[in-house]
Formats: sequence, C-alpha cells, structure tokens
Amino acid sequence: MKRIVIIFVVLIAVVFIVFGRVYPKLGSAPSIEILKSFKFSKNFNNLKLRFENKHEYKLVEAQNKLDNWAITRDFLFPKNEVIPQDKLPEDNPDLMSFVENNGQIKFIWLGHSTFLLNIDGNIILVDPIFSNSAAPISFLSPRFQKPVLKLTELPQIDFIVISHDHYDHLDYETMKYFKNKNVRYLVPLGVSSHLLSWGIARSEITEMDWWDEVNIDGVRFICGPAQHFSGRLSPYENKTLWASWIIQGEKSNIFYSGDTGYSEHFKEIGDKFGPFDVSFIENGQYDEQWRPVHVLPEEAAKAYFDLKSKAIVPVHWGMFNLALHNWYDPIEEISNLAEARGINLFTPKIGQIVTLNNKEKFSAWWKQLTKK
Repeated sequence: MKRIVIIFVVLIAVVFIVFGRVYPKLGSAPSIEILKSFKFSKNFNNLKLRFENKHEYKLVEAQNKLDNWAITRDFLFPKNEVIPQDKLPEDNPDLMSFVENNGQIKFIWLGHSTFLLNIDGNIILVDPIFSNSAAPISFLSPRFQKPVLKLTELPQIDFIVISHDHYDHLDYETMKYFKNKNVRYLVPLGVSSHLLSWGIARSEITEMDWWDEVNIDGVRFICGPAQHFSGRLSPYENKTLWASWIIQGEKSNIFYSGDTGYSEHFKEIGDKFGPFDVSFIENGQYDEQWRPVHVLPEEAAKAYFDLKSKAIVPVHWGMFNLALHNWYDPIEEISNLAEARGINLFTPKIGQIVTLNNKEKFSAWWKQLTKK
C-alpha cells in the first residue's frame, strides 16, 4: 500500500514538472526582478526572496512534524464522511433584488470562500471559484455540486477581491471569464503576476501590502495580515503574499479572514478597525497538524470576539473536500460554540440572500444530511 501511495505522489510531481509554466492554470509567479522590488515590505525576506509570516517558526515546526505518509493515506482512503451523500440545499437568488441599492448590506454565500457583497450598490465578488475542481488537475478536489449561479448569470461585478493564490481562492477559469469585463481587482503583493499572465490589464489591478489601503468609488479596501502561505507550482513557494481584507462602505464595515492560522492579528485588526458588522471567517478544511495556517472552529470563535464582530459567517467549507474531517464538522462545531458562548452565527444556505439590517432566521440545514 505504501508503495502505491509513493507512486501516486511521484506521478503527480511528474505532471507538475512536465507541464510546468506552459500549463496556464498554474499562473506565473513573480520574476526575480519583481521579487526584488518587494524589499520595502516588512513581510518579505530579501535574502530568500520570499514572503514570511510574523511567526514563521510556527510553520517550520509544523512542517517538520507533518506525517505526510499518514495524511496521504487518509486522503486516499478516508475514514470520515468527507463528501455529502446528497446535494446541499440551495436558494436560487433574486439578483434583481440583490443588486438594488437600498442602503442595506447584503451578501450571498456561494460555497467555500466565495461570496458576493453589495455595499452601497457596489457589487464585490470575493475569492471566486466557479471551476469544477479546486486543484490544477481537474479530477482532484472536485466540487460537491455545480455552482448555484453560472458565471454568465452573475450581475455586473465592480470589484474582485483575492486573498491569496491557492487554487481554491484564485481560479484560472473564473479569472479568464472576467477578462475585459470592466472589473477592478484587489490583490496582495505578487498576485498580479498570475493575473497579468492570464491577460488581465495591469490598469485594472491594485496590488497591496499588509495595512495598505485604497478608496475606489467610495469603497475603502484595507489589506490586512494573515498567517498562511502561497504557491501554485509548489504549495510553499511563498513568492506571493497572503492576506485578510477589511472592506468599508459609507456605513458598513466587513471583515474577511482569508486562509489563516489563529494569531494576535485578529485582535490587532479588531482594535484598529472594529467593530465589524459581519466577519467572514475561515472555518473548514482544517487539521490539528495544520493549525498554524488554518483556524479550527474554537479559534474562529475566539476571532469573532477579537474582531468585535456583530456576526460571523463561517466560510472555507461546504463545497470541496480539502481535509480529513467530516464535511459537516466545521459548521456543527461552530454552531455548538456559538450557542454556548452567545455568538451571533449566520448559517445561510448556498445562494441565500442575507440582508444585515433584517432579523434573518437561519436553519441548521446541514443536519438533515448528516449521519448523526
């Protein structure tokens, strides 16, 4: 069995090497010249020419302790219910109603970390992935089900916000669709290299370091810290930056964690920019061994209080199998924590329009699909 796993891993590595940079889905990491231009960033190691976390030693320690054989084995032969047995319930959103600018904050969760925001009539699409797979090779990490909305059904998008360049957050097919669609892109340092290689105009891209901010058409975007890593050809290249985002309108204040481990950056962001009307916090695709780069539900609950948030929407779950836990564990665990600690938890169905000013009611819709 071990030999089979080794052969499988080698074959995958060969595929990556053979296709290399000629496979467009891989994107294009920043050149040496561009990397050297990041020397101003406090997050960039000028000797190693790569970005690093504030607590980089935590990642190094975790990587040294990883049991890669056990992880590969469990992915190939899962012990848990990692994929739903039935289709997750969906709402077919009334997009005419959603795009209406009535002074209310509205959002639609589309599964995983993809969601639409309406802030003062500006339509913002966050970490969109509409592909059938969250991997460079289509048969790996397939979607649980088709997107509730096709790309062609989306309203006019004003902004696309990207947290980092991993495949489940920066999707080649989706980005190609939005080429020449009059969209503004907000990305962390280095990520523009991928977009440019896919034909997106430089004039449409705003690239930012942690704590940078920009105001475009009345929407304020602040690039915040996160504790993660990056890379498309190699998962730990770290040639591009990873980030969280604060998005503010005239009377709205939204936080998105991106992918991250738990750290003091949540409290720092909460102290600087909180309280938040709603926080979209990673809560899925975790494992105890990956704790430095992915929050567990217990830590997502802590982040809610650190951010001084009025509500939390768990994201990074409900569409792809990228971890070893039951597909429903993330939402079940955060729901239990919310009830015990008085957390205002939003659990919308995929496609459900949520208006913050309304007293929304949410059901535990996942329970009907679990074996518990």
